[in-house]
This record gives sequence, C-alpha cells and structure tokens, in this order.
Amino acid sequence: MISPLAGPVTRRRLRNGLELRLKEIHTAPLVSIWLWYRVGSRNERPGTTGISHWVEHMQFKGTPQYPAGELDRAISRFGGYWNAHTGIDWTVYEHTLPADRAELGLQVEADRMLHSLFAPREVERERTVIISEREMHENDPAFRLSEEVRAAAFRVHAYHHEVVGDLADLQTITRQDLYQHYREHYLPAGAVLAVAGDFRMPAMLQTIRRLFGGLPSGRPPVPRLRTEPDQRGERRLVVEGPGETAFVEIAYHAPEALSPDFLPLAVVDSALAGAASLNMYGGGISNKTSRLYQALVEGGLAAAVGGDLPATIDPFLYSIWITVRPDRTPEDALEAFDREVERLRREPIRAEEVAKAIKQARALFAYGSESITNQAFWLGFSEMFADYTWFESYLDRLAQVRVADVEAAAQKYLVPSNRVVGIYRPTGNGKPQHAD
Repeated sequence: MISPLAGPVTRRRLRNGLELRLKEIHTAPLVSIWLWYRVGSRNERPGTTGISHWVEHMQFKGTPQYPAGELDRAISRFGGYWNAHTGIDWTVYEHTLPADRAELGLQVEADRMLHSLFAPREVERERTVIISEREMHENDPAFRLSEEVRAAAFRVHAYHHEVVGDLADLQTITRQDLYQHYREHYLPAGAVLAVAGDFRMPAMLQTIRRLFGGLPSGRPPVPRLRTEPDQRGERRLVVEGPGETAFVEIAYHAPEALSPDFLPLAVVDSALAGAASLNMYGGGISNKTSRLYQALVEGGLAAAVGGDLPATIDPFLYSIWITVRPDRTPEDALEAFDREVERLRREPIRAEEVAKAIKQARALFAYGSESITNQAFWLGFSEMFADYTWFESYLDRLAQVRVADVEAAAQKYLVPSNRVVGIYRPTGNGKPQHAD
C-alpha cells in the first residue's frame, strides 16, 4: 500500500546536532514549519512540574530582536498562523506561512532558540496566566478525573503528573528555574526541524544553515527516569465535584509506540471504542459501529464513549472515557463496559471485524496526513518517540495485523489487574450523590 506520506524526504543533521526533516509539496503556496524539542513533562521532577509548559509560554514573550508583541504582528502581518504545544514527551512550535514568507518563521525560531529574555516581570505575569489555566482545567470534571487516574497509574514514572503541572510548583518555580530549563533543553542537539511545503530544497537548506548552523550545540541532559513497576491489582478511585454529569475513565497500562504490541492494541481500540487519531489536527471518524458505542450509547447507558492510545516514548495508558446518562449510574456503565471487554477477551473475534477495524484506523491515519501542515507535523512528531520510518511503514504494518495479534493484545492488556478505574460523581447541589 502507498502511504499518504509517500514522497521523498530529505534528512540532514547540522554540525551542531540539529536534525532536519524536509519535504517539498507543491500543491499550495504554503510552507509549514515545526520545531520540535525533546522535552516535556516526562523531563520534570517534583518541585518543577509544569516547567516545560511554562517555558513554552515564555517563548512568546520576546527577544531583543523581536520584543513581546512584535512576534504576533510579524506573523499575522502576512496572513500566517503560529502556535505551540507541550506534551508529555516533547514541546513544539509551529508556523504555517505563505511560501514567500517562510524565512520569517525560521528566523523567529532560530532567534528564540538562543535569545529569549525571560524578563522577571513577564515571568510573574505568566505565573498568573498559567495558574489561571490550571484553575480553569480544574473546573472541567474530565480533567480532574483524568489527573487522579494518571496519578494512580504512575507512582514512580514522571508520566505521573499533568503537563500543566501541580499548583504547588506553579506557585514556587522561579525565573532562574525557568531560564535554566530553557538553556538545558532548547539546544540544536535536542531539536528536530521539520518543514513541508512549497519550497526548493537547495534554497531551503541554505537558509536553514545560515540561520541555525551557527548556534552553539550544547548537550541536553539525559533524563533521569525511573521505571514504573508492574501494577499489582486493579486500582479504583472516586472524584466528587460540582456538576450534573457523571464520568467514568478506565485506563489500562499500554505499550510504548515502538513495542510490537502497539499496533495490535490500536486495532483493539478501533474495534472496541472506534479508531482514534494520533495527530493533534487529524480529526476523527464516527465510532457508531464500535462495540462500546453499541453497548453503552445505543444501550441507553452513556451519552458518549471514546478511546485514546497515544504514541509515547515509554509505556503509557490506553484510556476509555464514558459520559454517563443522567438517568443511569457510573456503576451501570462500568458493568456494561466490563461485559464487552470480557466478550472481546473470551470469544474469538471475527476476521471481518478485525478487517473493518483496520480499515477505519487506516482511513483515520490517511485523513490526518493530507494537508501540508499535517505532513510537516508527521515529519517531526515521529522523531520524538521513534523515527520517520515508523510513519512511513505505518499503513503496511497495520495491514499485517492478524486476528491472533488482536486477540493476544486483548488478553495481555485488557485485564483488571492492569487498569485504573476512575469515577467522577457529580454533587449537583453541592451534596455528594452516592450510588444505591
């Protein structure tokens, strides 16, 4: 099968360690630039949780060349779009610009890789912004539940905490902490520059070498990670809070992206909850034919259900969320969920169902790979946990998943001793509502 990512990709490494992934696409006069850093919440420790996300915010607060506010004007003046994101394994800065303005995006990223100011006044202003962001998340029952589930699933590994960080750390992190984190991780040797769009390779390489080639290499610190021990039995928790809607999250410990079990479990997810996108801009397809939708939503127990299996460096989680109908209890939904999981584990899955699940997963992957922006995303994202060949071969490897692989993945991972079950029980008028 021909991958939607087919086409030549130029791979280079500058002398200072900056990795380049470049692809010419002449379907529209646009260029998309993504600069990825190998730093995220995985690189944090108690006392500095949320620091990677905070540094990302500070990168928009100016340099001597581009004072705060000038960056926005410089990009928007030419109809460009830019943004940034922090994940558990990475931080990324993206620009999509008219092709004749692509150098501006490269200039901005080369400049703030080395010259961000971290003015004390801006640090304190951003502290207020990020604490407000944290408090806004806490108003979302799904976030509150997910945070507790994550903390219960990871007692040792740094995947324990949310990207936004803990409030206690956000209140005490200093300007020096932020600047040190920036100088340790924002280095050419710890970054991947991915560019796709309407450019000519010789000129693009020359521009990148001119702007980035003279930056000092440095050496990012090696993460001091602790391996999460095997979970010894199911963990359950209940979160109570305001609202009228109950939620259930079931999170199974899941393999890392490079594991041979990852794609079979992705097919399990497609059959059980509906195919999920790996791309932050990938969109989605209907999951109405999935087992859980039919059992829970059509069965009158849930308003919605969905699953997520992220591609990560270290083993993470396969999570399923259930939005419970007002006239049913979380226990009702969980009981029906367990019946479907047990049926998947105990009864032979039909080859036709596996084929349909694979087809849906392949379609979603293709839908999330069509635009210039999405192709630039994949060029760099794959390098954060594997390399670009992981995506180049994705569809072929997915097509090779067999019924026996799917059954083995369900047997191995979808067991109670491997999961955390969380329930969000709304208090409504402020009084806890307990199940009968």
